[in-house]
Amino acid sequence: MRRWGCVLALVLAAHAAGAEELSGTLQKIKETGKIAVAFQEAAVPFSYLDGNQKPVGYALDICARIADAVKRELGLPNLVVETVPVTSSTRIPLMTNGTIDLLCASTTNNAERQKLVTFTNTHFLSATRFAAKASSSLRRIDDLKGKTAVAIAGSTNIAQLNKVNVERKLGITIVPAKDQAEAFLMLETDRAQAYVLDDVQLAVAIARSKEPAAYVISEDAFSKAEPFGIMLRKDDAPFKAIADRVTAELYQSPEIEKLYKTWFESPVPPTGTNFNYPMSAALRAAFKKPSSSPDPDAYAAE
Repeated sequence: MRRWGCVLALVLAAHAAGAEELSGTLQKIKETGKIAVAFQEAAVPFSYLDGNQKPVGYALDICARIADAVKRELGLPNLVVETVPVTSSTRIPLMTNGTIDLLCASTTNNAERQKLVTFTNTHFLSATRFAAKASSSLRRIDDLKGKTAVAIAGSTNIAQLNKVNVERKLGITIVPAKDQAEAFLMLETDRAQAYVLDDVQLAVAIARSKEPAAYVISEDAFSKAEPFGIMLRKDDAPFKAIADRVTAELYQSPEIEKLYKTWFESPVPPTGTNFNYPMSAALRAAFKKPSSSPDPDAYAAE
């Protein structure tokens, strides 16, 4: 009887030791039985609300795979996936204070943000370009010489536009807009000849416009292609290891092609809009060699 008691004690001790090995996000999830998945309501088609006010999108589908892996890793068949809406200003504070565990949207992974948070493998690449009316024959940045361009006040895009304008002495009249709706309206009503923004967001805006065929996106860009990633808490190696493993397996499999086409080259809810935005050569190359580097130079197409 004493022998079996010793065996039982050893088993219980081993179980306790295993539980003690958990830390950070994995420990939090194990203790609460839920994982908090954050999204942004208007980051179409990365994360947004469909016609039933349900969070959907490309990045959320990727996060669902991470959550499934955590469920298996922790042996939590009834793991609750809690979706939490965030904004550009609240997403990092809510990550660092432990409120959310994953941010699934169109969040740029850069060196400045890496000081506060970290990211899993890159799921998208986006550069700053401009949209113009097809009838204007504006296709390259130098074509904007002496023209009026609009960009959102306080954005990275307007800073990049200002920099290029000064460096190339283009004499562009730069008009700040309060938001994307105002900026596109200025282009639509000819108060500006160009609208400067991330290329994928321009594609979304054009696809949703009254006359998509009336607009084009510039050939060259104001910036290098910058990586988007799923945001995680900083200095949490065990949780990042799971996220990195899951995303690397997905990106190196045929499944990523299907997932991408679902959200960027097919009708999406709630209106059935197709953004007609094929996967770039640079992103295809990035998927072959998954990386969470914030350096745009790491994602040059082969």
